Amino acid sequence: MKVMLLENDWGPKNIRAAERPEPEPGPHDVVIAMEAVSINPRDLIMSKGGYGRMGGTLPLVLLCDGAGRIAATGDEVRHLKPGDLVCPTYSRTWLFGTASASTHKGAHGGPLDGTLQEKMLVPADAVVKAPAHMSAEQAATLPCAAVTAWNALVEQGGIKAGDTVLLQGTGGVSLFALQIARMQGAGTIITSSSDAKLERARDMGADHTINYRDVPDWHKQALEHTGGKGVDHVVEVGGSGTLEKSIAAVRQSGTISVIGVLSGNAGELNLGRIVTRNVRLQGVTVGSREMLENMVRAMELHRIEPTIDEQRFEFEDVGRALMSLPEGRHFGKIVGLVG
Repeated sequence: MKVMLLENDWGPKNIRAAERPEPEPGPHDVVIAMEAVSINPRDLIMSKGGYGRMGGTLPLVLLCDGAGRIAATGDEVRHLKPGDLVCPTYSRTWLFGTASASTHKGAHGGPLDGTLQEKMLVPADAVVKAPAHMSAEQAATLPCAAVTAWNALVEQGGIKAGDTVLLQGTGGVSLFALQIARMQGAGTIITSSSDAKLERARDMGADHTINYRDVPDWHKQALEHTGGKGVDHVVEVGGSGTLEKSIAAVRQSGTISVIGVLSGNAGELNLGRIVTRNVRLQGVTVGSREMLENMVRAMELHRIEPTIDEQRFEFEDVGRALMSLPEGRHFGKIVGLVG
């Protein structure tokens, strides 16, 4: 079978097509015939060796997001059958609860081989059935970005009807967070440098939009939208370049979920305001199998459809797709087809 393998040296330019033997399931395993994958900033960092020892060693099959149909099951597997559309979980060692020391040891796409392969051998307890109304392309966006947003807002964030959530940008996590916030009855404010993207976010139900190029002090406008109170929750994907303004925008005793560091991971931080205003600063990294299952049930109930960018990449063109991520031209998730 064909796989896309990062070998010889780190860097997305070193991802090459390779052949591996067809996998055979053990008693408690399944084989997934992968149909679609999607990419995340994590994958670009991983391809560059940016996670150090946590990312594993070469050769490595990248990507943790994907979906496909069960091709074979082990003798002891009862809850899955050939033909089921499924997603492998982010980590095969994170089945429930919050993150632990072992969480990332089982992560797909580094340190373990990921979804960029025609057939993927996975323990059956690290597989979740896709929402019944979704296609493989849609389901391929769920295990990483969607679960991260769900974990931030629902599992750890505990948002409720009437809350206001501030979202940064229009990438995969932020748009999933927009959909999840609306599903929970929360109001939303979203920022972007593109008026066209903000218009699309309004079409998706965003209550307020802010172009941060036109309004550099966007935190002040967020305060205005909340009558000076501040937002209840911030989904922070910018990092050091935006965190101070997120702190200024959040209400007393509000929460900031730190998910990404797109504008940098180092910088000075005014800890005094966090302490005196009782702000909860929560780091969020993906989620467990149980969280994915909870989210799938909610998405089925509300018929949520992931936002997928118009561009697609071919199986063997994943390196170019990863290198295009920092350009920020996409809206939602970038999906590729396996085969």
